[in-house]
Amino acid sequence: RKKSNKKVIVAISGGVDSSVAAALLKQAGFAVSGAFMKCWDGKDVLGNCASAADEKVARQAARKLNIPFYVFNFTKEYRKEVFDYFVAEYMAGRTPNPDVMCNKHIKFGVFLKKALAMGFDYIATGHYVRKSKIPACAPPSPKWLRRPSKASAGRQNPKYKLLRGKDKNKDQSYFLWRLGQENLRYCRFPIGDYTKPEVRKMARKFGLANAERKDSQGICFVGKIKLADFLAPYIPAKKGKIVDTKDNFLGWHQGAAVFTIGQRHGFGLAGGPYFVISKDIKKNILVVSRNEKDLYKKEMLVENINWISGEEPRLPLRVKAAIRYRQKPESAILSRSNATRATIVVFERPQRAVAPGQSVVFWRGAELIGGGIID
Repeated sequence: RKKSNKKVIVAISGGVDSSVAAALLKQAGFAVSGAFMKCWDGKDVLGNCASAADEKVARQAARKLNIPFYVFNFTKEYRKEVFDYFVAEYMAGRTPNPDVMCNKHIKFGVFLKKALAMGFDYIATGHYVRKSKIPACAPPSPKWLRRPSKASAGRQNPKYKLLRGKDKNKDQSYFLWRLGQENLRYCRFPIGDYTKPEVRKMARKFGLANAERKDSQGICFVGKIKLADFLAPYIPAKKGKIVDTKDNFLGWHQGAAVFTIGQRHGFGLAGGPYFVISKDIKKNILVVSRNEKDLYKKEMLVENINWISGEEPRLPLRVKAAIRYRQKPESAILSRSNATRATIVVFERPQRAVAPGQSVVFWRGAELIGGGIID
């Protein structure tokens, strides 16, 4: 392949996806470097994290590909933007999504900023997503977008779309709804056009030692211990009432914050198991039900909305939406409350265990258009 004078630094995590991303870019002629991001301090006994092992594998991959390798320490930024947020959300009775915040603040935040300062043209990751450039001759924006306001008239039109990955089972666009044009212009997603089996096959072809390495699971700083045990030092146990949906007293719990909506639990009560329906953190009350139907709802309020294009669409708008990773996006309508001007999502079919704090993400066709936080 013809060599490019464009420099790209790949976030190599130790997994097969990011290693193959680096190999593909090198094959395409880019001047490629690799970087391992140290985000969690392995000395923290609660962390239980495999960071050192991951770094070793990432370094091996870079050596095999014969590319420069860096280690960036983002532990301070990660603790502030991801870990502290995670704990604060649970304390507030919400269910956070640390992956979304890690992408926004770390991978496409401080890592991107550092890469540009070092003179790189792009960053790349092993995400299963695709980026599409909007041709300069294209209409300013699709019909479902609002016309830009006078204030934004001088700004450039959106240049890039973010699309679902080819591998529907591995697509990671759900986690990237906080990105915008200012991030996307500098990003490359080399494996978005491939399936996981194809990526593993390429890893073997490139001679990468991590070709068969298992995908990482769960939240890196929680490790293999139970979430409630992990949160215990940060959120003190506080005895409170358990009630049913009609406010009848059933028993006691030791802290509402650590339970998640939809969680199935015995609570030491007769006639269980019960499902957690909702939480009142101020009163420290847990609402439970034996009837799983009580977990389903169609409508939810959404806050902190981000639009990938930078332009707010005209509402109401028909979209495909999902409230959790790997959920098949379902038909929904986005609208705005006339009374409060809050954004509302109404799904065609009721959704199970809608948890405040989690991300609800929107697509039109394969295009990720944005998302928000369930209120």
